[in-house]
Amino acid sequence: MSKLSGVKVAFLVEDGYEDMECWYPKIRLEEAGAETSVASRERGVLESKHGYPIEAASTAEELDPGSFDAVVIPGGTGSPDKLRRSKPVKDFVKKMDREGKLIAIICHAGWVPISAGVLKGKTATGYEAIKDDLVNAGVEYRDESVVVDGNLISSRHPGDLPDFLKEIIDYLE
Repeated sequence: MSKLSGVKVAFLVEDGYEDMECWYPKIRLEEAGAETSVASRERGVLESKHGYPIEAASTAEELDPGSFDAVVIPGGTGSPDKLRRSKPVKDFVKKMDREGKLIAIICHAGWVPISAGVLKGKTATGYEAIKDDLVNAGVEYRDESVVVDGNLISSRHPGDLPDFLKEIIDYLE
């Protein structure tokens, strides 16, 4: 039996996502036995920054937080900026947080839980360009490859992916 057998992880993705920050976690989690689902504001094929499209089989509105153990939000400036403007996306992230489910963010993805209002009082990291946004949202910012604070795991950029995934997999085991 795989170590994450029975674990379900939602990915919130939109056009302009950073390829490695989506595909690397998705593949690693599936290798560990987790079931992954990609959702967005609308169903359909989403274009990445570097040419690796992904299909959103559902909308954020269709996701049931009770059916998932975690949500991963990849970065890339376009994707999180579009996602954070969606009420169903913010509602899903709020419900996941309320239920104590894992929220994993990397790079610019911190914008989504900032807009969902779930980061105040947390310790986290993110891409240096959104440091002020995180701090202004009430986050104690750390410039580290990965920061774990309760049900929140955050990393700065694609170079942090090995540390990011190690913590996500450890958390979900």
